Amino acid sequence: MQLIDIGVNLTNSSFHDQQAAVVERAVEAGVAQLVLTGTSLAVSHEALALCKRLDERGQRLFCTAGVHPHDAKSWSGDSERELRQLLGHPRVKAVGECGLDFNRDFSPRPQQEQALEAQLALAAELRLPVFLHERDASERLLAILKGYRDHLPAAVVHCFTGERQALFAYLDLDLHIGITGWICDERRGTHLHPLVGSIPTGRLMLESDAPYLLPRSLRPKPKNGRNEPAFLPEVLREVALHRGETIEQTAAHTTACARAFFNLPEVC
Repeated sequence: MQLIDIGVNLTNSSFHDQQAAVVERAVEAGVAQLVLTGTSLAVSHEALALCKRLDERGQRLFCTAGVHPHDAKSWSGDSERELRQLLGHPRVKAVGECGLDFNRDFSPRPQQEQALEAQLALAAELRLPVFLHERDASERLLAILKGYRDHLPAAVVHCFTGERQALFAYLDLDLHIGITGWICDERRGTHLHPLVGSIPTGRLMLESDAPYLLPRSLRPKPKNGRNEPAFLPEVLREVALHRGETIEQTAAHTTACARAFFNLPEVC
């Protein structure tokens, strides 16, 4: 049984000098491949460098490259040129993390939308899938995506935590859905329990979003409170439970979906 973690923030400072051990623990736990998240141009370069350094054979580590809405205020023509160059590397499998965040508004909303549209246009031109972020902005994100969707090969709403209306609107637009340890949180994630069963096979993927979103149902919990890709089987367990599937069934179809979405090789 293999899993693919489609969203790992391995460049985060909490993993400093421990990245190789984190990857090793993930592989031992059955997480055969990891997609490292690029949240800014600098982080995207770091993620690509980690892929090259920790996986010389090019079978296990891949990454995205993009500018998160929190950093959209830094977007410029130079950003687009630099991102285009990053997206030309074979280890970079998607554009993003990009999108809209109207919850924290770390960047002004017009600048978030400008950076998102520029990245969607790049994805459409280069025929790359898109790794999307959305918080409190589903209606606006959908409105923007509709103008690009026919030209994009695929797009995933990463770390979906929304309500039924948003989920079905995303599915109607033929988007993929990423589920994290949020579903394991008895305080705020139980609304996902009935929803996850409505995501069609072939549109659902799993992610840790490590070091964030440690599954609260995990036992024993790590003393440092840090999430790791090695804990992705706990997300798998919860998702399988609420889909009425065996763990093996959910692992098989979510892994096949991620491998096809990101165009990842089979692991020998």
